[in-house]
Parts: sequence; C-alpha cells; structure tokens
Amino acid sequence: MTNKSRLTGSVLSAFVAVMMLAVPVAGNAQETSSAVRGVVTDDSGNALTDAIVTVRSEASGFSRSSTTSGSGDYAIRNLPIDIYTISVSSSGFAGQESPGLNVNLGQTANINFVLTSDGDIEEIVVTASATQAVQVALGPSASFDLEALQAAPAINRNITDVLRGDSRIYVDESRGGINAVQCGGKNPRYNSLTVDGVRMNDSFGLNSNGYPTERMPFSYDAINQVSVELAPFDVQYGGFSACNINAVTKSGGNQFSGSAFYDYTSDSLRGDSLEGDDIESGAYTEKRYGVTFGGPIIEDKLFFFAAYEKLEGADLMDRGVMGSGAVNELNVTQADLDTIAEIARTVYLYDPGFIPSAMAHEDEKLLARFDWNVSDRQRLAFTYTYNDGFGNVGADRAQDEIEFSNHYYSRQTELNSYAGALYSDWSDKFSTEVRVSYLNIDALHAPIGGTDFGEMRIELGRDSTTPSDVDVYLGSDDSRQSNKLDYDVTSVSLKGTYFLDGHSLTFGVEREALEVFNLFVQHSETELRFNSIDDFRTGFADDIYYNNAPSHNPSEAAAVWGYELNTLFAQDEMDIADNLSIVFGLRYDWYTSDDRPGENPEFVADYGFSNNGTFDGEGLVQPRFGFTWDLSGDTSVHGGLGLYSGGDPNVWLSNAYSGNNILQFGSYLRDIDITGFTWEDVEANAPAGAGAGWGIPTQMHNQVSGGTGSNFEMSYVDPDFKLPKEYKLALGVNHVFPGDYVVTADLLLTKGVDSPRIERSDLAPNGFSPDGHPLYLVGDDTGLEPAFALTNSDHGTRSTVISLGLAKAIGDSFDYRLGYSYTDAEDSNPMTSSVSFSNYTNRAFFDPQEDVLATSNYAIKNRFVATANWRKDFSSSTRLMLSLYGSYNSGRPYTIGINSADVHGFDLYLGDIENLLAPGTERNSETGSSWTKLDFKATLDMPGFGDEHRASVFVVVDNLTNLLNDDWGVLYQHNFPRTIEAGTAESRLGDASRYEIRFGVQYSF
Repeated sequence: MTNKSRLTGSVLSAFVAVMMLAVPVAGNAQETSSAVRGVVTDDSGNALTDAIVTVRSEASGFSRSSTTSGSGDYAIRNLPIDIYTISVSSSGFAGQESPGLNVNLGQTANINFVLTSDGDIEEIVVTASATQAVQVALGPSASFDLEALQAAPAINRNITDVLRGDSRIYVDESRGGINAVQCGGKNPRYNSLTVDGVRMNDSFGLNSNGYPTERMPFSYDAINQVSVELAPFDVQYGGFSACNINAVTKSGGNQFSGSAFYDYTSDSLRGDSLEGDDIESGAYTEKRYGVTFGGPIIEDKLFFFAAYEKLEGADLMDRGVMGSGAVNELNVTQADLDTIAEIARTVYLYDPGFIPSAMAHEDEKLLARFDWNVSDRQRLAFTYTYNDGFGNVGADRAQDEIEFSNHYYSRQTELNSYAGALYSDWSDKFSTEVRVSYLNIDALHAPIGGTDFGEMRIELGRDSTTPSDVDVYLGSDDSRQSNKLDYDVTSVSLKGTYFLDGHSLTFGVEREALEVFNLFVQHSETELRFNSIDDFRTGFADDIYYNNAPSHNPSEAAAVWGYELNTLFAQDEMDIADNLSIVFGLRYDWYTSDDRPGENPEFVADYGFSNNGTFDGEGLVQPRFGFTWDLSGDTSVHGGLGLYSGGDPNVWLSNAYSGNNILQFGSYLRDIDITGFTWEDVEANAPAGAGAGWGIPTQMHNQVSGGTGSNFEMSYVDPDFKLPKEYKLALGVNHVFPGDYVVTADLLLTKGVDSPRIERSDLAPNGFSPDGHPLYLVGDDTGLEPAFALTNSDHGTRSTVISLGLAKAIGDSFDYRLGYSYTDAEDSNPMTSSVSFSNYTNRAFFDPQEDVLATSNYAIKNRFVATANWRKDFSSSTRLMLSLYGSYNSGRPYTIGINSADVHGFDLYLGDIENLLAPGTERNSETGSSWTKLDFKATLDMPGFGDEHRASVFVVVDNLTNLLNDDWGVLYQHNFPRTIEAGTAESRLGDASRYEIRFGVQYSF
C-alpha cells in the first residue's frame, strides 16, 4: 500500500496540527424560505394569549403578523431570506422590538418573548442587540450565507468552492472545472441540487459535475444562501440518497442596488514549473465579467433582481509528446505523430488537425427574479434562469492516449428554466405554498472536425517494433458521431402547514414529469483500429465497428421516453418539552409511465420474459424522525433516523430504451485488409477516391440494413428491480465553551438496500480456472441473447462518517473554522459510467458477476479543512480582508489488478484494462497519494462615487501552496477507472497542481 504526501513534512505537520476538528453543523429543512416561531409569556411565566407578533423587512417593506394561541405560541412562515425587525405587543404589557433578525435558508428561528406588565403603558422597548436565531437541527448539514460566499477564495465562481469548507464534502478538483461533489463517500450522481425550489441537478445523469450544464448554470453573484444536507430528517426532501444542495437567489428591495465585476487570468499567471520540470501551457487568456441589478418596480410591493455573467476562457490539455514540456509527456514522439498525420492526409485524404494545448471555452448565464407582495397575506415569486455553455473536451483522455484536435468534441448545453411560487397565509395558523416549474435542457456533443469522417485508432503498443504503449486517435470520436440529448422536467407541488398548539403539521403533494429525447449511436460513421503505423499505412485493420438504424438514419434510433414521479408527504414538528423538539413524518414516492422500451422477440424467446420493463408502479414509503434536545444554554444534542431514495441517473434507465437491438444494429469485422472494400454512404463532400473513414463498408452496411451482424449486448431492467434506498442514522452534539468556542461532533451511518448494479445475463457457470477464477459459457453456448441487466445488489452499500468541528470569532476582525472527517464507505458497484457495458467493466473484480462489498471509489478516508478570515478597517469605508482555505485529503482508492482477457472463458473486451483481481486481493485495497493545498483571497474595499457605493479590487490564488514552492500542492492520481497493473506510476494532474492567479475589480451600490 502506498500513501505518499507531496507536501514537505514540516509544512504538512504545521498544517495538520491546526486542523483538528470539523466545520460546525447546522440543521436545515429544505425550503426556499424560512420561519420564526416561539412563545410569548409574562414575567411570571404565564402564556399570553392574543399577543401580536410582527416581522418586517425595512429593505423590502415585507411584513407578516401572527396572534399567539392559548398557550402563547406563534408561528410566522413563508419568510423570504432577509433581515427583519421582530416586535410583539399585548394589551397591558410593554411591547418589545428587536432589529437584526437574520433568518437563514431552511431554518426556523425560535424567538421567545417575556413581556413586563406596566399598566397601560404602550411604549415599545427597543432591545440593544440583534436577535440571535436558534437553529432547529433536523440533520447533519452546513449552511453558508452571503458573507461566506463573498469571502471564499472562489477561483471557479462556483458554490462548490464554498461547500468544500465542510470536511464531509469532498470536491474533486482533479478534472478541471468539473468539480464533482462527493458527500460522505457517495457517488456524485446520487446528489440533488435545487435553486429557488426548482430541481436543477443533472436529471439525465451524464455530467460528473452534478449540473445539467457545462458549468454552474446561474451566476455566483445571484446566490443569497446555500446549504448542503446529508440526512435531512424532513419529508419535504426527496430525489437524492447522497446529499441535497439547496440554494436561494437574491431578491430586489425598496432601494436600487447592483454590482459589476471583471476578473482576468492568463498563461503568464499560471504555474510554469512542477517539481523542477518546466511546464508549457500554450498561450491563452481567460476573462469573466458580470453585472447584477435589483430594486423596486412598485415600492413595498413589486421588486426585481437580475444577474448576468459571461466567461470567455480556455480548456487546458495536459498531455503532449516527449520533449513538448506538457504536464504529462507521453511515450510517443512528434515524428510518430507527423507520420500518422501524413498517412491520414495522403492515404485516407483526411486532415486530422494538430495536438492542442488549449482550446476555447465559453459560458453565459442570466437569472431574473421577480417578487410581488400581493397582499399582507400572499407573496408571489418568479425566477427565470438561462445558461448556454460551450467547451472542447478530449474524448480519450487517459495518460496513454493522445488525440489530434479534430477528435476532440464540443459540448454545448443550453438551459431554460421557469419557476413560480405562491406563498399564502390564510390565517395565523394555516399557510400554503404552490409551486410550478419547467426546465428544458438542449445538449449537443459533436466532434470538432465534424462527423463526415469516422474514428481511427492507431495502437502503437501492439507493434513490437514501436517502443510505445500509446494509442493515437483521429477523426470523429466514436461516441459522439450521433449524440444529442433534449429533456424537459415539469414540476407541480402543493404544500400546506397548519400550526396547532405547539404542533407544526406539514403535508403536501408533488408531481415531477420527465420527457427525454436521447440520441446515442456509437460508430455510426465507423471506428477502425490499427495495430501499428505500418498497418495504418497499408490498410490492414484489426477491428472495424459500425452501428446504425436499419435505415442508416441514426435519428431513427433515438430513445424517446418519459415518466412521472409522484409524491405524498405529511409530518408533525412539535415541542414536547421546553428543551426538546421532534419531527416525525412519512414520504411516499411512486413512478408512473406509459412509455416502454421496444420488445425484442428474440430476447423474449430466450429468457421467457420481456425486456420492456420500467419503473412504472414502483413506489417506496420513507419514514423520517429527528430531534433536537437542548441540555443547557450551551449544549444541544440532535439526531434522527430516515429512509431516502432517488438520485439514480436516468441514463441507466435510458439504456433499456436505446439498447434493445431493435432501434439500431451493429456489425463487426476483425483482422481484415480494407484496400479492396467497396463503400456505401460516402459523404457528399468527400475527396475523389475517398473510402475508409468517409463511408461504410458494403458488407457492414448490408448487415445493419438486415438487422444481422454482431450486435452489441442489450440493456434491460430486471423485472424484479426494486427502487434503491438508503437508511441514514445521525447523532450529533453542539457545545459552546467559555470564550465562545463552538465545538461540534457528528456521526452519520448509512446502509444502502437494493443499490443499483449491472449484471451480464447470458452467462452460464462452467467450472473454474487453475487459480480459482470462475469460468463461464456465453452467447451461442448458452442459447441466450447477450444482455446486461440493471438490477439490485443483495449487499447494498454502507458508510460511516465521523466529523468534528471548531469555530471561533475573535471580535469583528478574525474568525476561523477547523474541521476533520473520517469516512469509511463500501459499495458493490461504483456505477461510474453511463452505458451498461462501461458500468460492468470499469471496476475491479475476481468474478465479473460478483456482488461483493468493497471500498468505494468515492471514499476519501481522512479529510482536514480550515477556513480563516481577517479584516482590517482603515476607515469607515476602507477595509482589507484576507481569506484562506486549506485542506488535506487522503489519496483516492485504487486497485492493482491483472489483464482479464479470456480469463473467464469469454471475451467481453474486459482485457482492455487491468480489472481482474488476483486470488486473495480486494477491490480498492490501495490508497493513492494524499494532497494538501491552500487557496487565498485578498480584497480591498474602498469608497465609491456615492454614500452607499463601494469599489473593490481583489486577487485570488488557487493552490497558493504551489506558488510558494513548485514541489508543494502537486496532485497525483491513477487514471480512471483506477484499476492498474503493478508498478504503474500515478499521473501528475497539471490543472489541479499548478497555481493560478486571478486579478479582479468589483463595483457595488
């Protein structure tokens, strides 16, 4: 086992010494608004009936009132995120007013009042300090307000830059700007994201970043608060089993306000050396700019807020030939690539392009929000979100693969989202929320060089005369030759809350409808593989692949389908003592769908059941229970138990619709001289005499037309498939020590049941190999149609997360948070990919059919984090603020395996990677290199042109550690899927390892 740190021991020791505990935990309920509740008594402790409690925002004029019940209770709900003044009055008592109540996202403030009898005096007594909201803990979570968002060294202008401040949340920074969020050792695809109550996660499941778009689909400056919940014991939560990320945007007020920013970086502001090696990035610049503006349309009544942001940047590539100065130099020469390019131009009449170091990336986003105080009892909110992102991505990005530029593909995704919510207070006791939303995603993945020419792969390592293990790619990537996704999500929800003598009763119904158009036909323009440069020159192909609809129009092979997810929920939140609150509820989710995959008669004949199964009719009851127990004014205990389901990517279900061997068929040829072929469907713009790459071999064309040939393995849903679910048990304690040191400790245990996995269906046991590996019969030997089943694991998943935290503020000038988390997570199948074949093969196994728990790909065992902010006021309008983020992360798990080709008695192309376990070994038993980094931000605020104006200049340094010393902050990892041959070195990841500096300016008013 290896576990090496890339930071020098002295610096690491000093850093770890201060990071002893985890970020404090706050309990949240999934809301786009907040609430205030409490009890009003006299100074003898007697409940005051009919006292009037009022909250009012001076910024927007928004006001709500409630009258206390017979037991002195009151509750005011549906409050926008804002700062309020809260007041109370009662006949015969001196009233009270307290300004500065800062309600937080999804949190209920417990504000109790004790009124003093004073005859007929009606004078309101103003308290001297702002009211502090007591947060009701409903599960392990973290909340970040506007101040935290503005202070963070957010180099990516992404909420993930802030969420990583919680030690239980690991943000994978190894893949450029993707920044996938791993919560408690779980697959990022199991998360959910809601913005102003609209589910805005990747509903289809293709993107690793969790967003439906290339980057965060809304402006960073549009966010007011964001929270992340790992186990919210509130039945309003659904659609995830890892964590829910919940964000609320800013609103306009009675005064016009806004901001504008611009920041900049370039190759000259990027690290140019790593561990003594000079690094060549290639010339690029990247700039971002944006504006926000909000204010009244009708004072105290109707408001607007808008935020626009644009990125004009670059995607960096870290691979190059020997001597190129790339972050990772591959074992291939420029002369070899020049030879391949020349053969492509002269023999195949195709220009493959060049080897890029940086390519264009753009992203544009707009958010517009309107808030209307319809009456004293009703409020209407509407949000529109638009995002259009465009980036260029390498299709084959392993460290033993290199691509010419025309093999890269463009990812372009456009999002349009509309959401409206009506909040109504029908009485002091009853309120409702009605929400309607619509989201559309239009995504196109297209090769940069177009789709006129197929993919060609030259495998240099297959030729013993070529001292290289590198595969060279040119032409259009095989998976993007026909690749288009369009989906809609329409949601309607109705929620009611009734307050009754200390009980807050919540109930609701929801319906979310998904409609999908998914075109994914691999090899529709062919893929040809050659074992050497000489074979490439002479036209001797090791493999040729072709897939298409029988009509040879790939659009006819698109999967068009949808379903509805329906929900009912009800819960009771109550105070059963002065210091003990509990919440208990039930949530029921069930699927309905009229769309079924096309039935394959051969499959039915072989298996005795249909391949057209869906989730239709599947449902799950999810009970939840949580509590908060205040042991004293300084100590509270919180915890709960709940069942959760959701977050399973729909792309796994979509495979059953597109991969049924009805919509499309395949043809495969091996070890063949293509020089004598005749060609069909040659592109109209092909050069004279063009053949391979430009057209389809006649025999393959005819096989697909007739539905014969070597089809790919089918995909279907197991008829006995059950909805995956996860039990979560949490227990935590908060304590405030003398000196206002806030310390927390939390335990989160999870147990997955019926977790998803992929199993091959057409295998039959056929003994064992000499070293004990199971052997199988397959295909024709079993008489079964080759197929993959989406099925359930008998062992599910399990995880344990222990976290500790410390927070301290020293006056108004300095504050810090320290955190530590220990994570132990296991699963049966990491489900890393989109298609069934990849999910089956991209893992390590002793038996490819096994269902065995082992360390999860997503388990970062030890994680330390620290954040600190220091402020210095030079005058009432001039301030310097320095912010620091630091983290230490254990290495990622990986497996030392062996090549699995033909070991099991069948060839499923398992031998492409070293994914076979030797006897006595386990998946992910090894640990890669740890990584330590520091990020830094400095902001100088200065006076603007008006009294309420502010001008700022700032600098952000990503990986300050590497700027201080090029041996520090360097990230090493094994390549995906992290199953490697013994002795294989880790790859150095340049984007995460090299420092980046951004300079910027901002003006706000």
